[in-house]
Amino acid sequence: MTRDPVSPVELVIFDCDGVLVDSERIYCRVDREVFASLGAEFTETEIVEQFVGSSSEVLTAILEERLGRSLEPDWHQAYRPLYDRALDAELTVVEGVTDALDALDVPFCLASNGSHATIRRNLTRTGLLDRFEGRMFSARDVARGKPAPDLFLHAAAVMGVAPERCAVVEDSPYGVTAARAAGMRAFGYCGGLTPADRLMGARTLVFDDMRELPKLLGEPLA
Repeated sequence: MTRDPVSPVELVIFDCDGVLVDSERIYCRVDREVFASLGAEFTETEIVEQFVGSSSEVLTAILEERLGRSLEPDWHQAYRPLYDRALDAELTVVEGVTDALDALDVPFCLASNGSHATIRRNLTRTGLLDRFEGRMFSARDVARGKPAPDLFLHAAAVMGVAPERCAVVEDSPYGVTAARAAGMRAFGYCGGLTPADRLMGARTLVFDDMRELPKLLGEPLA
């Protein structure tokens, strides 16, 4: 393995869903119900592969292709209560996240394809909001969400850290692709729904225990 020539990590950028909060399982289950009610059948595997980590624009485009028709711009609003009820009842932090955050000795922030309102609700539900207050970035802040690098580059700029000194923690190929495109190191968390082999690639370290993250940040990447 060759040594990574990039400078030591000075900022850790966390995705939210599936990385900080264990929401992807809930979203995928409700997604399947919602899509079926619209007339589009997806398997659980298809939902994980196509939607986990995607932007709302990507999700809508895939759904419309399967349906063979266009949806109203605010089509998803009618289903918001279904997601909220499930999240209120079931949402928890990803195992080991609070230990990892406590052990970090560098600044950290959050960058998610979700809206600011959704980010705040999910962090509030799990008691993580205070840890990220004032350091939360949404795809709504930039022209393009993940897999484009815009969101991560925006977060790094606001936090005042060069991209090559940033580490991104993600659980989806969309997010890992965005991190690489931004010139940042990617840490692919495979302790959730996404298999490890879908997160592998250049300058990416795949791991399944969030408590190991602080130590892994110092590991060289191929």
